[in-house]
Amino acid sequence: MKKTLLAMLFGSALVLGACGGNDKAKEETTNEKNGSETAAVDAQQIIQSKCISCHGENLEGQGNFPNISKIGATLSKKEILDVINNGKNGMPGGLITGDDADAVAQWLSKQK
Repeated sequence: MKKTLLAMLFGSALVLGACGGNDKAKEETTNEKNGSETAAVDAQQIIQSKCISCHGENLEGQGNFPNISKIGATLSKKEILDVINNGKNGMPGGLITGDDADAVAQWLSKQK
């Protein structure tokens, strides 16, 4: 009797565990396959927290920091990502990394 009860509990746990899931992970995987940004990466939010202090609220540039509001007209996504990763002139590299850097480069490359 105890073995039967234990088997039923274990089986129920497996079934319930399989029914649940992480919908966000599924959504991100689907988005990655479709080539779109994942829901977890908000490029504009990253720009607001990392870029506007130097490049200005509208990315119009200020002081020694260049205007990047239309940077996509002069640099490709790959070139923008290179600047984000490695820095250029007074900008240090690595301020934004990984998927965040890729999302920001993608968003900036569309600003023309």
